[in-house]
Amino acid sequence: MTPSPVSDLLARSHRLGSDPRTTNYAGGNTSAKGTVNDPATGEPVEVMWIKGSGGDLGTLTESGLSVLRIDRLRGLTSVFPGEDHDDEMVAHFSYCLHGSGGSAPSIDTAMHGLVELAHVDHLHPDSGIALATAANGRDLTRQCFGDSVVWVPWRRPGFTLGLDIAQIQRENPQAIGCILMGHGITAWGNTSQECEQNSNHIIRAAEEFIQEHGRANPFGDLVSGYEPLPEDQRTALAAQLAPALRGMASRDRRMIGHFNDSHVVLDFLSRERHPDLAMLGTSCPDHFLRTKIRPMVLDLPPTTPINQLLERLHELHEQYRDEYTAYYKRWATPDSPAMRGADPAIILVPGIGMFSFGANKQTARIAGEFYINAINVMRGAEALSVYTPIPEQEKFRIEYWGLEEAKLQRLPAPKKHAGRIALVTGGGSGIGKATAEALVRHGAVVVIADRNYSAASSLAEQLGGSDYAIAVDVDVTHERAIHQMIESAALAFGGIDLVVNNAGLSLSRPLLDTTSEDWDVQHDVMARGSFLVSRESARIMITQGLGGDIIYIASKNSVFAGPANIAYSAAKANQSHQVRLLAVELGEFGIRVNGIAPDGVVQGSGIFAGGWGANRAAVYGVAEEDLGAYYAQRTILKREVTPTNVAAAVVALASEDFSRTTGLIVPVDSGVAAAFQRYSSDA
Repeated sequence: MTPSPVSDLLARSHRLGSDPRTTNYAGGNTSAKGTVNDPATGEPVEVMWIKGSGGDLGTLTESGLSVLRIDRLRGLTSVFPGEDHDDEMVAHFSYCLHGSGGSAPSIDTAMHGLVELAHVDHLHPDSGIALATAANGRDLTRQCFGDSVVWVPWRRPGFTLGLDIAQIQRENPQAIGCILMGHGITAWGNTSQECEQNSNHIIRAAEEFIQEHGRANPFGDLVSGYEPLPEDQRTALAAQLAPALRGMASRDRRMIGHFNDSHVVLDFLSRERHPDLAMLGTSCPDHFLRTKIRPMVLDLPPTTPINQLLERLHELHEQYRDEYTAYYKRWATPDSPAMRGADPAIILVPGIGMFSFGANKQTARIAGEFYINAINVMRGAEALSVYTPIPEQEKFRIEYWGLEEAKLQRLPAPKKHAGRIALVTGGGSGIGKATAEALVRHGAVVVIADRNYSAASSLAEQLGGSDYAIAVDVDVTHERAIHQMIESAALAFGGIDLVVNNAGLSLSRPLLDTTSEDWDVQHDVMARGSFLVSRESARIMITQGLGGDIIYIASKNSVFAGPANIAYSAAKANQSHQVRLLAVELGEFGIRVNGIAPDGVVQGSGIFAGGWGANRAAVYGVAEEDLGAYYAQRTILKREVTPTNVAAAVVALASEDFSRTTGLIVPVDSGVAAAFQRYSSDA
């Protein structure tokens, strides 16, 4: 049975973690102390439950808690050698654990355990950090709270900071918490309810103090020409810029993008002080660990011709990389981890919005959310005083902290397609559905494009929602619809790396019964449609400069002369030759073009369910429900081909395992000898 302190702690954590004014994703810690029976002795022992390293308050579960014995944790004070050995104490927390399981203890464990009260919250609210980063934050804290909230001078998180806060709590029994310079807040209480009330009081009182005493327009006057563009123009231009920006942000490591054009961002970028404030960088460690110490900021109005915008962005990117490299060299010591990359995580474009980047969509989105927190912090600090983040050297000590590096090293190895953006046409069913599922499983994010938007949308939700997949309603025969699909991919994820041309249909008729309309519709969808999708996707890939893959789901019928199938087979032959043509043309850009030729994929197929199955069954004289087995028996391997077999081929062919392969058509047909590829040579 879950002890009451734990259930109370989880409920409190969920409430605090669900409010963006209170803390941000994976930020902050909460804890509770209580007594349990030690299974080894049967005697009562005092323990502390605390959110473990890397957890998120809003979604915290019991398994995400660390459980430590209070006597052993506080006993560490007698063996602590001093601030120079702060980092070593994190390893000592393992000797304080009660039982097994749970999460690794956080760097903030001492802050919670050394405070004598039973419940402690450490949070990163915008209003609290605004006071914490104001030039005269100590005085403002006293004006706002009197002696009920105490100022704590800057100290990097760790055991010494825990000792500081514990001493402050002992020496100030009237206090309900403290403001940590440059960082956040800590609050405490005898009960979970009291602790939560104290946390909320500090946050709300700081908000009200800023609102009552802060000056209007702390970011300065509006700058003519830097106002937000109308929404339709803004999103269209953002879609054009996104692939180029993603390419810049991916120089050292492939990134996924996120676009945000909220009022908070656009207003900040329209004000005269935004360039100077952005250059000061963020202050709270939780912020700059995700956003880097400062963003890259475009210094041109949004009405500038796009070629000039891109030219300037490339110049600024080179400057940013040089400046970041210089920052690393200024403060790195022989013991510092290697530089993790010099590209920006946040790119700000006035009048358009913010582009944030991360190893996956969630990380990119959260980086943007953290920078919005940083904007709110700057606004509050500037309204009351002067925004004064922690010194650059201190930022470096945290960004390249050995403990932070150890946390990164504990992350699982990237999956096969991590950091890649895939577009699957006809993705709502059959081969397309299986392919989308497989690509997400292997780390990619996916744009599921289908005329059946309901099926595509349902699949996107099943795959985890917009951090993993989005649905797009598209008819590939409509050129404008394809442009909109490409824009959706750019706005959602930053671009495209992998295209799977899978959309198709079939009308199986003998030559004399095949109408020109039959011919046109099949060629419009498969030949023309895949050409248009490939053309527009290639533009994005070339702009990104990251290479890419285009894969055509062709058919064994592209080389097999089957009966009553002229229009479908000719369209598939067209697709197969597009593979060869585009492989030659796009190779110089690092774009590989390959194809897969399945046969007899009956399971889950929209084509077969739409009448094609009944037609082919009639042609071959078998029952429709036996068609898959019939196809299997005519193959060499006598095994039915399923959508997952084709999806597996896509995953493999588009991976680094086949990085030197282009222009290839791979059969996935269980072996149809009549469809074997044959080549002739004059040599």
